[in-house]
Amino acid sequence: LVTFVVIQFATAITILIARYLGEKRPERIGSVIGGGVIVFAAISIVLFFLMVVFAHPIAVLMQAPAEAVDLTTSYVRICGSGIFFIVAYNLLSGFIRALGDSKTPLYFLIATTVVNVLLNLFLISVCKLGVVGSALGTLISITVSGICCAVYIGRRFPILRLSREDWKYNRAFMKEHLNIAVPMAIQFSVL
Repeated sequence: LVTFVVIQFATAITILIARYLGEKRPERIGSVIGGGVIVFAAISIVLFFLMVVFAHPIAVLMQAPAEAVDLTTSYVRICGSGIFFIVAYNLLSGFIRALGDSKTPLYFLIATTVVNVLLNLFLISVCKLGVVGSALGTLISITVSGICCAVYIGRRFPILRLSREDWKYNRAFMKEHLNIAVPMAIQFSVL
């Protein structure tokens, strides 16, 4: 659920970036990205707090079987601790897709999945870390993928480099972003 909401908020930013490119107004992209990073930093902070502090009630709300509540709580807490990396990956891969490159994020996702499976096998089977190993494998793999996205963006898309003016709260961007993101997030949350 958290991932779907984050993806929809990131998709709303990619829609705005693509729109400004189509309208031949690339000068607005920097403020969209800067505003998006601010929004996602705030979302990350809120999710971090909720998932770490309320991990046990979340596990119960997810209807984890009684014997698995403690394990689910650990998983939620560990993933919540690394939520910034999960959010960053989704945002960065969205930037790449907005610029017309849908293959590279797919390749990063495939690589993330392979690394995640291998880490899970190692951390669960060899290191005997159980659920903790599974959560750590997920976080490590998504972090590596996020770093790969950031490096790729830095090398391939100079249009995404931000100026000092781009790093500020922009009320017009917020309104435009939320008008797109909230309905999409609600729709996918319900699904």
